[in-house]
Amino acid sequence: MDTKTTTDILKEAILLEQRGRAFYSNIAAQTQSEAVKRIFTMIADEEQEHIRFLSDQYRHYQKHSFFMNVALPAGDTADDVARSVLSEEMKSQISAAGFEAAAISAAMDFEAKAVELYSSRAVSAEDQNEKALYQMLAEWERGHHKWLMRIDKDLREQVWYDNNFWPF
Repeated sequence: MDTKTTTDILKEAILLEQRGRAFYSNIAAQTQSEAVKRIFTMIADEEQEHIRFLSDQYRHYQKHSFFMNVALPAGDTADDVARSVLSEEMKSQISAAGFEAAAISAAMDFEAKAVELYSSRAVSAEDQNEKALYQMLAEWERGHHKWLMRIDKDLREQVWYDNNFWPF
């Protein structure tokens, strides 16, 4: 049986987001691709927002022993549109076997772990505000993961096409 406390979970979530922000910022700093730099900077900024959000919840929970209300965001954001536009630019600027593609693959794993953590906590949470918090975070990270998977798939198919791996 898992005996982690609510504050342990919040601290783990904050640390996960901090690691993600550091990882994405590092990729943005190292890449030669402007599209990759912009995208990973955007994701790092979103991870910073998650850190702020979780830290606010942590402080509130420490003081009051309950979670603040969580308002779920509605629909597509400007970042979703930017990711869609930059996806094509990214694919044209990076090699499927290069640093950036490896970073995308690692980022997919990172996001999958975040989705797993937040989803499992949402299921086990009894406090409705806590449940909503983790559901929202899981959705944010799931959006990152889906977008990264789409880019990775397109890059793989590009390599397959370039190397005549298609059976037709």
